[in-house]
Amino acid sequence: MKHDPALNPSALRQRASAHRAMAMAALRANSSLSVRLSRYNDHMAKARSLESQEVAL
Repeated sequence: MKHDPALNPSALRQRASAHRAMAMAALRANSSLSVRLSRYNDHMAKARSLESQEVAL
């Protein structure tokens, strides 16, 4: 993911929080375990990436 200078730390926190919420929703979805785990891992990776960008600012 590219660093977008227009995003301020507050926006990064909001996006990270949204991805954490989507990760939790993925675990409760009506899908197979492998699909739920894959979606959870993808969203958590994005949330961690956004948090690390926030720290770097």
